Amino acid sequence: MKYILKTKGTDKIPDYLQIRDEEFQLIVHCTERNAAKIFEKNNIHFINENILEFIKEMPFGKLIKLEEKQ
Repeated sequence: MKYILKTKGTDKIPDYLQIRDEEFQLIVHCTERNAAKIFEKNNIHFINENILEFIKEMPFGKLIKLEEKQ
């Protein structure tokens, strides 16, 4: 089980994503732009095939539980 959190950036700092494990330890911290490449590099695969579309539409500051592919 993983959790995702989207944090709002500023004019000079982009929005960031955090992926955390079931103990809320940080696994991935990346920009939305680099998410697909970073997920692949860290071998993170979610059930939701449209995870990048989901990320674009998810609210800032809300921790959301994600299911991983087995």
